[in-house]
Amino acid sequence: MKERVGQKIKLTNYEALLGVSNEESAVDVSIRDIHSFENHPFKVVDDDKMAELVESIKVNGVLTPVLIRPSKKTRGYEMISGHRRLHAAGLAGLSMIPAIVREMDDDTAVLAMVDANIQREELLPSEKAFAFKMKMDAMRHQGTSRHEVEKSEKWTCEKVGEAGGIGGRQVQRYIRLTELIPELIEFVDKKKIQLSLGVDISYIDKEIQQWIYEYIKENGTVKPKQISALREECEKGVMTQPKLIMIMNNYQTGKTSGGKLTLSEKKLREYFPASYGSDDIKNVLFQLLDKWKNGEV
Repeated sequence: MKERVGQKIKLTNYEALLGVSNEESAVDVSIRDIHSFENHPFKVVDDDKMAELVESIKVNGVLTPVLIRPSKKTRGYEMISGHRRLHAAGLAGLSMIPAIVREMDDDTAVLAMVDANIQREELLPSEKAFAFKMKMDAMRHQGTSRHEVEKSEKWTCEKVGEAGGIGGRQVQRYIRLTELIPELIEFVDKKKIQLSLGVDISYIDKEIQQWIYEYIKENGTVKPKQISALREECEKGVMTQPKLIMIMNNYQTGKTSGGKLTLSEKKLREYFPASYGSDDIKNVLFQLLDKWKNGEV
């Protein structure tokens, strides 16, 4: 398909999608001059849907223009809405893409970027989490009156979720996921951890989250009862990794009082000098268990 460099395209059906006024029109812009929005939370993946989009662009061109703004930091433009279309256009062999160029401050750009992407059905929990957080921060920055600044957290969360049809309570839950370490939020994306359980874990110190991640790697998963017990123990005092392992094992789902508990010697040796034999390790563990039972650790 021959590219129409510099040709203006009158808007008809995408004004509502991009919030474009009647006076605005699209122009062809070099793909090389457009760079990604800073800290853009939405992933661009080369999956089957991307392949379909590439084929569609090869046949029909880019039917809906992307939304960009002049870059404040580098030459060219910053993408607001249309990262997937831009990527697909490049894969389809195009060098130009139709774009709406609009002057926007940072907060307005964030709001436009999030609202244009948040309605996609295939979004991952992490994408929603960081998008909602970006929008929340932008809305707070835009508070210009005392009344707006003093509006409740609940009201703000309700406004954040409007574009995606999500209630304020659910927005709060998604934003909590941003407090997880990257490895655990990836587990939420992969459904290895339920979203609600990820929210519970997000209240735990990040160093302990790292231990939870290592436990999941070795044992497959964790259950709400285990995390609930862990949070209770964290509130009582100092948590250590051996203590965490004991708590997790003690609250395993379906564990019976007469069940067998096996600890990997390879894992245990990480905590002992090389000179310690198996009997030495056992003696130390039993001493620590006695102290733990008596509330001394």
